[in-house]
Amino acid sequence: MITVQLYTTLGCHLCEQALALLKTLSPELNLSVEEIEIADSDDLVDRYGIRIPVVTRAGSGLDLGWPFDTHSLKAFLTEPNP
Repeated sequence: MITVQLYTTLGCHLCEQALALLKTLSPELNLSVEEIEIADSDDLVDRYGIRIPVVTRAGSGLDLGWPFDTHSLKAFLTEPNP
């Protein structure tokens, strides 16, 4: 199972698109997706506020900011950890 976090905020249509892409890939990649509301943390707003949606893969230390498509998201999620 691949654990990913989706940094998002309420009313973000791009975040909804990113979640839809993750749901499309979920059966194939066996994803566990955690949505994280950035508005709940000043630190997260500072870090991701202008970049959301942002996807991170647990344990990799890497993130992927919008824009991304199914192909680039799949590549990010399946690349070996550094």
